[in-house]
Amino acid sequence: MKVVFLVMSGDEKLGLALRMAYNSIKNKRYDDLKLLFFGPSQKALTALQGDLKNMFEEMLKNGSVDSACVGVAENMGIKDTLLQMGLRLTPMGETLSKYVNQGYEVITF
Repeated sequence: MKVVFLVMSGDEKLGLALRMAYNSIKNKRYDDLKLLFFGPSQKALTALQGDLKNMFEEMLKNGSVDSACVGVAENMGIKDTLLQMGLRLTPMGETLSKYVNQGYEVITF
């Protein structure tokens, strides 16, 4: 099974999504897992600290983090910050539909 975590929440659900994704990857629960960030979660990423920041950075390096929405990043004024973090920015509608068309199951947070 291939899954994509669509993370939209900017509150504690972001932490839950990151921990679940990190542990799922570490324990090989899925054939493939990708993370997409959309909306308030993008702003919350810029304030990550401690374990959550470390988990995010590790998943970014191993290719599990696909991207965040370029439109939201521009509207929130955080485009440069997300790019400096190493995050790829894409049109989220196109990116999400690509994964759905490839048979990924979408899990939202």
